[in-house]
Amino acid sequence: MAANNKQLETLLKFEQKKEEQAANTLRNAEHDYQQNLNRLQSVADYRLEYMNRLSQRSLQGVDSATYNHYHAFISKLDYASEQVKIAMHQAKALVEQSKQRRIKQRQKVQAVEMLTDKRNIALMKVESKKEQSMFDEISTQQFLRRISQF
Repeated sequence: MAANNKQLETLLKFEQKKEEQAANTLRNAEHDYQQNLNRLQSVADYRLEYMNRLSQRSLQGVDSATYNHYHAFISKLDYASEQVKIAMHQAKALVEQSKQRRIKQRQKVQAVEMLTDKRNIALMKVESKKEQSMFDEISTQQFLRRISQF
């Protein structure tokens, strides 16, 4: 029975370690997603700033080469924005996948904890029965001694 209990303890430690790893993976995935959101906002802000510059320069008059330069750079910013959106969607999917993996791993830990608790309760019952038997035996011996003294 003790070996069985040791196996449950080892299994519990193993599953808890896997749960910790799943939690770390989830934290990393959420961090990556947040970074992609920040990147997307930065690109959008920079694009807006660049559009405002173009607008200001347009009021003063802009030659076609400068206009083409601004337009090409804005197109590159749009492309970068699309790439960040793709990365953001992938990161979001990874977050969801990591959440599910963590939930499943938590359920495994809880199942092993429940088995460990049941095993401990069973061991306590066996120990209690042994103890009660011992007390019963002592009481019987004391009773028999008293009777034999009379």
